[in-house]
Order: sequence, then C-alpha cells, then structure tokens
Amino acid sequence: MDFDVAVAGGGLWSLLAPILAARGLSVVVVERARAAASHREWNASGPELDALVRAGLFTAPELAELVVARYDHGVCRFRGGQSYPVAGVLDHAVDAGPLLARARGLAEERGVTFLDGHEVLSHASGPSAVRVLARATGAPAAPPRELTARLLVDARGAASPYATADLVCPTVGGVLRGLATGDAPDEVNPRVGDILATVDPVVDGRQHVWEAFPGRAGETTVYLFYYARARERVSLAELFADFFARLPRYKRGDSELVRPTFGLIPGWSRLTPAPRAPGPRVVLVGDAASRHSPLTYCGFGATLRSLEPAARAITRGVRADAPDLGSIVDDAPVHSLTGALAQMMASRAFRGDELNALLDAAFGALAAMGDERYASLLRDEMSASGVVEFLRRTAARHPAVWGKVARGLGVRTAGRWSLGVASALVRG
Repeated sequence: MDFDVAVAGGGLWSLLAPILAARGLSVVVVERARAAASHREWNASGPELDALVRAGLFTAPELAELVVARYDHGVCRFRGGQSYPVAGVLDHAVDAGPLLARARGLAEERGVTFLDGHEVLSHASGPSAVRVLARATGAPAAPPRELTARLLVDARGAASPYATADLVCPTVGGVLRGLATGDAPDEVNPRVGDILATVDPVVDGRQHVWEAFPGRAGETTVYLFYYARARERVSLAELFADFFARLPRYKRGDSELVRPTFGLIPGWSRLTPAPRAPGPRVVLVGDAASRHSPLTYCGFGATLRSLEPAARAITRGVRADAPDLGSIVDDAPVHSLTGALAQMMASRAFRGDELNALLDAAFGALAAMGDERYASLLRDEMSASGVVEFLRRTAARHPAVWGKVARGLGVRTAGRWSLGVASALVRG
C-alpha cells in the first residue's frame, strides 16, 4: 500500500490533508495545477472559522492575520423590496491564498506527499484498496503513475464524474477595484457585505443574483450567478458579458477587474437522489458531494463544519479497514427548504418580478424573526420548527407563495417536498 488516503483535487479540501497526517495517516494529494493555491477571498462567520483552530491548523492569532476584512453586518435585498441586514453571516473575508499555503506547509511538515501537475485518469476499487492512475498534465504521451491507497477522497469539484446533482450555479465575477464607496445600495461600504441582491426582473426565465464582499482596502469581490437545472445549456462567456453589462445597475464606479473568477458549481436540491460514490473506498467531498447550501452555495462554511467529522470518519474507516462511510460532509436539515427554493428559481416558470416579490417576502419574514434566527438559516443552522415558522410567516406576507411553489416545483414534487418538511419537523 502506497498511502492510507489519496485526495484527488488540491483545492479547499486540501485542508483535510494535514489533519489526517496529524492522526498518523499517510496522505497524497493529486492536483492538476498546484495544490493548496488560490487567488481570491472566501467569506465565513467567526464561529465557522474557529473550526480551523479546533482542527489544529492555526492558532487564533495566526487565523486573525488571514482575515482581510470584517463587516458590521451583511444585507439581503431584492428589487422592489427592502434591505434586510443580518449580523454574524459571511462577515469575515479570509485571504484564501495564504490560508492554503500555510496549511500546505504544515501538511508537508507532517509528511503529506503532493503530486502537483498531475490529473487522475481513472481509479478502481478492490476489497482492501483503491488503485489510482495519475498522469502529468500537458504530457499525454507520458506513462501514467500508479498509486494504491486504502481510501480515495474525491475533491475534484465539478470535474468529478460523480458530481451528478440536479442543479448547477453558473457563477462569474472576481475581485474589482474602483467601485464607488458609500452607504447607498449601488455603492460599496467596506463594513457591509451584500449576501444576496437583485437589481433586475427575471430575464429569459433567469433571475440573476449578485453578491459583493469587500476585502483588502479598495477591493471588492463581486459575483453574478443564477440557478439552473443540471441539464440546461449554460454559457459562462455569455454570463460574463451580462456581468459587465449589468454591473453599473448594481454598483457604480469606474471599475477594473483585478482577478476573474468563474465556474459551474454543482448543487443538489434534496428533492432527487444525492450524488453517490462508486463504492465504499471512494468518498465524495466539496462540490463533488454538493452538500453545501443550495441557496447561497457557501462551500467554505460547509467545508469548515465538515473537516473534523470527516477526519474522524476517515481515520476510523482506514484503521478498521471498513470504510463504508457514506456522506462525511455536513448536510443541514434546513437544506430541504432552501433546496426547494433554489429548484423553484431554476424552473423558468416565473416572469417579471414574481421571484423578487417572493424573495422579499421570505427575507422580510426572516428579519422579523430576529437576527439570531435569520442568521441561523443563512448559516445552515435553522431547526425544523424554525423552518415551519418561517414558512408560515412567509405565507402570511405573501399568500401566493403556495401557488408559486406548485408552479415552480410541479404538484407532485411540491407534495413530496411538503412531506419532507413535515417529516423533518417530526424528527426535530
């Protein structure tokens, strides 16, 4: 056996490597480019970031050095409605590059092997191991390298052949300079993050959603995305054209794109079967597993919550040589609600400001429940009883909600979703 654990993909989930190594496991990370490298910022709440300290990756002072901005609060607002501030949600902007670089240095100190510039060609599981074939990128004639491990962690994101979720979130944007600063909705306040915002009605069946997170002085990470069904044709080039065309309606200023970000994020509504690994010796994490929030696609927070439980499960499975782990990624019950909302927004069943009105009513109901419960939904912590109260309050504000649920999901799926919410309430 070459390694206890092979990690395919060297992005965010490379944070798992030094944690496993500290538990005495031998680990290899295989990455097409350079593992543990990033050129953007990630946002999370303070309690979520504390998981990095609990996992032994950073001390509290070391982690504080990586926080490039902190906000007083975040805001959700939708065209034609009000602004709904919330504290304690995505309010720490973390410099992902140094974060991953420090974690990689720690991993190397603990004996982790990094195969940079290699892609996984294939893998096959046997009764006690998984064999992985990897080849140097850019060298198609080179013979593949064979590795054996007790467990393969698939962290290849949307490139994983098992990222077969029912939703996809086309996302474009990046780090911008030159946006106007101030307190107006079309300006950037360095102390406030835009969690979810819309400025347009539905266009061609798609509701475009913006996010804006101030980072280093003068820089703001801005994203534009929409929800789509997995089989729908999408074009990131067309969405980037929309980004530049629509940006002045969202944020004013003579802006410059410093670093672009774009990709297709797989999502799972919880209304269809989940992405599944091909066998007990392969486990899916990150976007390959699609257990992040289907509403905000906050994979960073989901990963932080999952690191320690995943490390415990993997260690137990390797040592017992019985790694039938199932899902090792945090999947909150509230996702059964937010997944249905994302599925509705991907349905192409709405026109004009129908979705904006529904979203405004929903977030107005959330805000009326108080900051703690409002934040709990966006941090994936809301209880089943909280979900039911949220639905009741939303229906009181927007009685057409149930008709829109039936139209967006279809009567049969809407009925199945209602039963799922009721079941979650009973379990809760």
